[in-house]
Amino acid sequence: MNPHVQLNVAYPPLVHRIEQEATIIGDQILKIDHFLNHRIEPAFIAEMGRELARRLSAFQPTLILTAEASGIAPGLVVAQALNVPLVFAKKYSPEVESPFLSRIIPSPTKGGATKLVISQKFLPSGSRIVIVDDFLSNGRTAVALIEMAREAGAEVLGAGFIVEKRFKLGHAAIEELNVPVATLAQVERLENGKAVIRQPQD
Repeated sequence: MNPHVQLNVAYPPLVHRIEQEATIIGDQILKIDHFLNHRIEPAFIAEMGRELARRLSAFQPTLILTAEASGIAPGLVVAQALNVPLVFAKKYSPEVESPFLSRIIPSPTKGGATKLVISQKFLPSGSRIVIVDDFLSNGRTAVALIEMAREAGAEVLGAGFIVEKRFKLGHAAIEELNVPVATLAQVERLENGKAVIRQPQD
């Protein structure tokens, strides 16, 4: 890992848009789905993906791994910038060719559970993998992806996210697995209808 690459420096264009445009619900929910993961702005997602790819390039991955659906857009841009394939775990009608890897992820906020499935042939043993997703909250999806990749005999070198909720435990959960984390915006807390975000100069 290049010591000069700072993985969690706040990315000013994203910080500004969150501060100006985010919808805050209570003290847990941050919505920026009008440009990130429901309505997607191609130019901005490409800009953010290239910046995330720059930070992750030092790991020299041979494969980007994410989960559908909201991880696909940032994952694809990062994969394109690094010129490596993108593989995504299926969670909607998750029928894939055997042999496959799977994990069940509980969702306390939404209720129920989600099943992630990846055909093992798309995770070759010895692959150098970086996880990419839109949000890092509790980290359950990323942890499941790391576990499946390692079960396939791949090496997970890092994980990158567009936005991190620092008041959740996802960052620590991933680093406990010895996987470094890169993020573009770090939301410290939600209060009084605003997102308190780590600033670029912090």
